[in-house]
Amino acid sequence: MKAALVQRLLRLLIVPVAAVAALLLAGVPGAHAATDLSRVAEALRESPVYVDPAASGQLSTADAEALADKIRDADKPVFVAVLPADFPTQSLFENLRTETGVTGLYGVRLGDRFDARADSSVLGRAAVTNLVTSVQSAGDAKAQLNDFVDSALRNVGGSAPSSWGESAGDGVSTTALITAGAVLVAGGAGAYTLVRRNRSRHEAEQRAALEKLRVVVDEDITAFGEELDRLDFHPSEPGADDAMRADYAHGLDAYEKAKSYMASAQRPEDVRAVTQTLEDGRFSLALLAARRAGRPLPERRPPCFFDPRHGPSVADATWTPPGGATREVPVCAADRARLSDGLDPAVREVETESGRRPYWDAGPAYGPWAGGYFGGGILPGLLIGTLLGSAMATPTYAADYGSGYGDFGAGGYQGGDVSGADFDTDDFSGGFGGFGGGDFGGGGDFGGGF
Repeated sequence: MKAALVQRLLRLLIVPVAAVAALLLAGVPGAHAATDLSRVAEALRESPVYVDPAASGQLSTADAEALADKIRDADKPVFVAVLPADFPTQSLFENLRTETGVTGLYGVRLGDRFDARADSSVLGRAAVTNLVTSVQSAGDAKAQLNDFVDSALRNVGGSAPSSWGESAGDGVSTTALITAGAVLVAGGAGAYTLVRRNRSRHEAEQRAALEKLRVVVDEDITAFGEELDRLDFHPSEPGADDAMRADYAHGLDAYEKAKSYMASAQRPEDVRAVTQTLEDGRFSLALLAARRAGRPLPERRPPCFFDPRHGPSVADATWTPPGGATREVPVCAADRARLSDGLDPAVREVETESGRRPYWDAGPAYGPWAGGYFGGGILPGLLIGTLLGSAMATPTYAADYGSGYGDFGAGGYQGGDVSGADFDTDDFSGGFGGFGGGDFGGGGDFGGGF
């Protein structure tokens, strides 16, 4: 604890060992690239950014340090490696992740090419794909890596490894620690006063946010009730079996639970349980409809991104929001057809001070609402570059609206622990659809087709 505290206080006065080594080696005639991946992994366990000596022209020491500081300050497991163009790419990500042994998101700039992979517990496959796509045309290494890190920090889950805070020694004077402690105590007292002063304002803002959500959620509950009525299912009807009756009972339970959860909601984050229950209920109704019609049962998929009331999605479609980056989003059959015909999807709009807007441009209160609908870690990737996605990444968001929107169905985030226990090559998602034959970028092509 002492070493970690000192490291945080004196970071600006310390040049990481990896950066010093890179600087020295760059000035030595005949210095060679650190082709041993274990050296790269060792450096990343000490600092979030590694620049190979042979690639020092890509990113300066000062820029690398600024990037590393940004990642440390956010306390996120984001790793960046800048390597020479001729660095071996065979199984690069898999081997780097294995050598490092830390759950996280790994971005690698190799010459003028870029790719990334992540453990699914911190960022889902679709999110990584969208993230890589959004920075492919960013330009030079500094611009590209900063864009990558900025977007990653807004969306990745988990926390930084503790090894990043262990580089400072214990040989710091007691006076320095006492002084630092006094500063922290004084700052804490000031912060406590500020919190008390603003408590009433925050509570009023949360009440207002909840009332906005109440209107939208009541619409969702009503729409779900209408779906139940349209099914016109009777447990004793001819052809009804136990599976159908169980689906229908589950749908009815979801309807009642959603109403109960909303009635007892006290904070915006309580809405997450409501929409999660509605999503579960809608899937039960989809199962029931398929059984009655004799169709194959649908796979469990997230709801339609454009409006969760459309029900479970049937596919992923490419979509580019106005002024935003292209991404893949889950869509219902109707919206898939609209997009294929070059038409706009049927977007869920909500009331805002500036009129009706898509929910992803309506403010931070809709984070819990969206979080309940979209599970499996896909929400960050869907919201990259939107007003809601940016709001959810701010330091105060978790306190006001809750957090953890990427961990549905995934058992929580693992990120930041120095452990490979939950890692395998199928889960280590990437912008190019996984490892394929083990080559970086799939099939040995770094570019991945972008």
